[in-house]
Amino acid sequence: MSLITHLAIAPVVIPALAAPLALLVMRRRRALGIGISLVSAAAMLLAALALLWAASDGTIRTYELGDWPAPFGIVLVVDRLSAIMITLAASLSVIAMLHAVLTRADRKGWHFHPLFQFQMMGLNGAFLTGDLFNLFVFFEVLLIASYGLMLHGQGPARLKAGVQYVIVNIVGSSLFLIALGLLYALTGTLNMADMGLRVAEIGPDDQGLLRVAALLLVTVFALKAALVPLHLWLPRTYAVSTPAVAALFAIMTKVGVYSIIRVVPQVFGDGAGAAAWAPAPYLLPAAIVTAIIGFGGVFVARSLSEQAAYAVIGSTGTLLIAVAGWQQDTLSAALYYLVHSTLAGAALFLVADIVARRRAGFADNASPGPDFAQRQFVALLFLAAAIAATGLPPLSGFIGKLLILESVADVPFWGWSWAAILFSTLIGVIGFARTGSLIFWKETAPSKAGPLEGALPATVSRADMVAPIIAIVLLAALSLGAGGATDYTAEAAAQLLDSAATAHAVLGDR
Repeated sequence: MSLITHLAIAPVVIPALAAPLALLVMRRRRALGIGISLVSAAAMLLAALALLWAASDGTIRTYELGDWPAPFGIVLVVDRLSAIMITLAASLSVIAMLHAVLTRADRKGWHFHPLFQFQMMGLNGAFLTGDLFNLFVFFEVLLIASYGLMLHGQGPARLKAGVQYVIVNIVGSSLFLIALGLLYALTGTLNMADMGLRVAEIGPDDQGLLRVAALLLVTVFALKAALVPLHLWLPRTYAVSTPAVAALFAIMTKVGVYSIIRVVPQVFGDGAGAAAWAPAPYLLPAAIVTAIIGFGGVFVARSLSEQAAYAVIGSTGTLLIAVAGWQQDTLSAALYYLVHSTLAGAALFLVADIVARRRAGFADNASPGPDFAQRQFVALLFLAAAIAATGLPPLSGFIGKLLILESVADVPFWGWSWAAILFSTLIGVIGFARTGSLIFWKETAPSKAGPLEGALPATVSRADMVAPIIAIVLLAALSLGAGGATDYTAEAAAQLLDSAATAHAVLGDR
């Protein structure tokens, strides 16, 4: 195998090695542990960029662990889609890690960096695996790590939200296992490429059970993606998490979206009988409602962190409106907007933290307060993040929404999709404008203020601005490089829909 083929396992191995190393040295040499974590994040990004470049030639590369051939062994698959996702995850990890270190948020507990690395191991593994059972395994790795990260910094609000988060995901994991058991009983395999071939051979007596298994599996992915009505766990969980953790969590819902995009065309495509395109009748209505409820939450939220959490839900709904078309142009638009919305959500959480750190007792609440340090520059960062989240020009969200609107114009019920996207954008703009005016324009005298309990201390350091600036710069770069980016996503969508080519790359002549 070539070096680039061996590199396919690097995004999984790097954090798997960094996590125990950081854990071993953290208590006695904290600086060394932080250094290991930062080097790991940088190495993952370099490996991801190399794989992104290698995948651009259209070759689907596989890595068979232990040299066991698929479908009998564990196989990692690197194509354009998985390369996009691991590059996005690695970029986000660098941003979140920098913010945690520069704001010293990582010092609120001893296990932040090991948990962060295990989280990245789970994310990268989920994006690379070609096997449904190992998708479940990597889901559990990233979820277990996210439980600890979500509780990082302690506090009753995080504990309460953490219990709900754990219960919801335990239910989701149980349903995932049930779906896998049904599919394995029906097909005799859990390799996605192999399963995609075997579902076509299932007899008429088992077609109903196959459809049940398909819908159950997609429901699990919808839960991870926070699709209505399975979204209630997300706002409170994300809003109370440590800001750097919440920024990393911006990609968590995209794991569910990725799983839908990956599994449905490969396993439940045209040849799947009664399970063919199983979620198609339900995905578009759920996505439309999710977009409206998400940005409606932005309108009524009482703090910037809550707005960021609801914006994640709204952007997921917008993204899945495009996915529901199941065509090359709609999937291409969805992938472009997926990258944008993840970075925009992370930027919002980080800007909310900047505001909270400067307003002392007023935190990031949507209420007037006294003047604070670097107010004008923070206002510009908020404006850029809000523009990105709502999809206004000149940042990449505007291009992404235009691509989605154009791509769904030939899809049934396109009018509902247009109405949902335009209306949700409007209410999102109003919500962010109102919050921005309250925080950055209206001012109260300190003596008349009523600071809230448990707020972060005021600070004038500019170090906490580095990470959100990087995120916004990446959004600007995505806008400037939209031509090349959309070409890549179009090729990724075409490759995704060519399930026969993927099956041949994974299984060969077998």
